[in-house]
Amino acid sequence: MGEPSPGAPSERPPEDRLDSWKEIAAYLERDVTTVQRWEKREGMPVHRHLHDKMGSVYAFRADLDAWARSRNLRAAQENGNDAPSLNPPVPPPRPAISATRTSWRFVVPMAAAGVALAIGAGLWFQGTEYFWRSPIADARYQTITDFEGVEQAAAMSRDGHFVAFLSDRDGQMDVWVTQVGSGQFHNLTRGSAPELVNPSVRTLGFSPDGTFVTFWVRKQDGSKGGDINIWSVPTLGGQPKTFLEGVAEFDWSRDGSRLTYHTPGPGDPLFVSDGSRRSGDVSIFTAPAGLHSHFPSWAPDKTFIYFVQGSLPDKLDIWRIRPTGGTPERITSHNGNVTYPVLLDQRTLMYLASDSDGSGPCLYSMNVERRIPHRLTSGPERYTSLAASADGRRLVVTATSPKRTLWRLHIADALAGASAASPISLTTGTGFSPRLGPNYLLYVSSTGNGESIWKLGNGAGTELWSGQGARVFGGPAISPDGRRIAFSVRQRAQMLLYVMQADGTNARIVSDSLELQGAPAWAPDGKSITSAADDHGVPHLFRVPVDGGTPALFVQEYSVDPAWAPDGRLLIYSGPDIGTTFSVKAVTADAAAHPLLALTLTRGARHLVFQPGGRTLVFLRGEIQHKNLWLIDLETGAERQLTNLPPDFDIRDFDISADGHEVVLERVQERSDVVLLDLPRP
Repeated sequence: MGEPSPGAPSERPPEDRLDSWKEIAAYLERDVTTVQRWEKREGMPVHRHLHDKMGSVYAFRADLDAWARSRNLRAAQENGNDAPSLNPPVPPPRPAISATRTSWRFVVPMAAAGVALAIGAGLWFQGTEYFWRSPIADARYQTITDFEGVEQAAAMSRDGHFVAFLSDRDGQMDVWVTQVGSGQFHNLTRGSAPELVNPSVRTLGFSPDGTFVTFWVRKQDGSKGGDINIWSVPTLGGQPKTFLEGVAEFDWSRDGSRLTYHTPGPGDPLFVSDGSRRSGDVSIFTAPAGLHSHFPSWAPDKTFIYFVQGSLPDKLDIWRIRPTGGTPERITSHNGNVTYPVLLDQRTLMYLASDSDGSGPCLYSMNVERRIPHRLTSGPERYTSLAASADGRRLVVTATSPKRTLWRLHIADALAGASAASPISLTTGTGFSPRLGPNYLLYVSSTGNGESIWKLGNGAGTELWSGQGARVFGGPAISPDGRRIAFSVRQRAQMLLYVMQADGTNARIVSDSLELQGAPAWAPDGKSITSAADDHGVPHLFRVPVDGGTPALFVQEYSVDPAWAPDGRLLIYSGPDIGTTFSVKAVTADAAAHPLLALTLTRGARHLVFQPGGRTLVFLRGEIQHKNLWLIDLETGAERQLTNLPPDFDIRDFDISADGHEVVLERVQERSDVVLLDLPRP
């Protein structure tokens, strides 16, 4: 989508500018939906106006012309463009001419024309990436791990001989290492390290000489920047110790002479040094407020540092910056869940990204000079990490197949464990984003080519809504009277807010102009829906009338995931992530700031639910990927833990019944493997 660029576009003549989607579509002779899809999926250069009008865009004719010339042949054929002939016309045969009568004045122009034609064809092929080839087309695959449990965050030594990864093979999450081809696995931390899991950063690495494995750690319930550090442990075994204090992520240049790293402060300040962290190191870039900069990676020749910038968890893209600083340059235009950039050589970039339909993350590749993304994988597998050897000839990935199920739990005075939870039988087998209504349960299910909303009542399941290629995000919201349902959908390159009756009838769009984010929430009077929307790169809460009126800005600071108190006097929401935590804030019905007891939670599942009466709030607390339900009294600050679930019971979402006695949990169970890819030599 339009980039939240730290710098404005260069000055252009006014006549070169197109000032709306309609003008852009007319210039390219396509409809608006098509050009919006091109921007999202193929990086068509479109900019956003920096004013209050939502969805206002502009583009330059010269930029669009250059982009159109660089599109590959497949994209051109898909959209009906006429591609030049691959075989130039052959001139008709000519009579034989005696060598003695051959004139050089004919031969030379013909030869020049042939050379020009060859050069032109070569430039066209180069511009369209007709000769582009997948870097993993002839790769040899080998599954490294062969045991049960979760494996993630795989890293590779520079020589490609060792692979490190996180695994819960021994119960808790630990750092493991294996020598490629040995079949032997060694637990390096054995429960001695604090929290290790953070899918939003590159948590594992190796020292340049491969003698140490490095890993990201966070103190339990750490809420300050100093609680995050990089530790190391000898690759062959030994005692873990602090390696880079106060650092969240880092990368060495290929020759080991330079180090780039970022700290966990606001905007993830990015630094460069000559091989070690020193107090005199200067930050070369800090992301704008509310945004993050993760996965720093050196280019092979050290001319650029590539990194992922955007809003967590799924409005991200790859950028690059000079080691001396300056304005970052945007490389991809997915505006999705983008992670783990890896440069195989000076031009070939590989990374993980979710697709526009919400599937993935999948493996992607692009030539950083052409900047046309190519999806390399298909199928239901999700990829959660990617790393490469220094020569770019060996890759390691973690592939997972998650299973999402729903469970029911009764809330009592005693702490509830896994034995108190019982699975819910679903017509679809799996489900997520549960919401409890009066005598029914709503949930979302994946159908293979989209997602649908289901209703479970009286033991029977009914599909209420489905959309081709649609992704329901944030979870549905049930109106206070239980008669209507609101939900947000990403479909055909658009963000749509729907309202329908509780039986699935009369589904209609109430907003198609907002870049929606997170979960919607009904106002207690049922007349409007509150939802976050991207506003010039920062999410703000908007009120959307259900009668089709114009959305109105409600909260003017960073705000997502709203929840209204039942009496309507108070709305709570989540603030921006700082490091790995975020603060819960509140406003009144008139959008005035409301004092709230300090409540700082860990990134991950962020759903907040009021209990009846509006005095107490239920939330998820714990590690990034393992949390339990807690309750807080908003007046006294008294807290109580409601569940004590084992590490393999990963809660991603939940809801509570109207009487406050029953909770429904979304549980995610992952089966994953570490996979090696050996690429052929060029």
